[in-house]
Amino acid sequence: MKRDIFSQISEFESHLGSLHQEIGAMKEKIKSLLEENNRLSIENGQLRKVLKRETAVHTPKKQEAAPVVVDEEIYTLPVEEPSSGTGDTAGVGQGYDNLARLYHEGFHICNLYYGHLRTEGDCLFCLSFLNKD
Repeated sequence: MKRDIFSQISEFESHLGSLHQEIGAMKEKIKSLLEENNRLSIENGQLRKVLKRETAVHTPKKQEAAPVVVDEEIYTLPVEEPSSGTGDTAGVGQGYDNLARLYHEGFHICNLYYGHLRTEGDCLFCLSFLNKD
């Protein structure tokens, strides 16, 4: 009776050990997938910027004249083009790129340990933050 209990506990303990190893392997796989997804997202963003820049260079915008009436005389003034994306959207992308660079340099960017040096490998909180859209 006692041997049965001890053998069952031993079997259960070995089963728990194998489950622990499987969970560790799954965690490593998730980490590598999140890193690859982050790298591809950054690369995708950079390629979109290049495509937008190249498209803007090869397709010049046509300026039309806008009529202005002053004292019953008609004058034509060129229409100003809107700014080419140098506003807040560039700042957001640049901030994200800076955070990604800090993370790859070995610092935390999550709200729990922001600015601290990562000593134990990758942080899932930082990776999930980088993975947000």
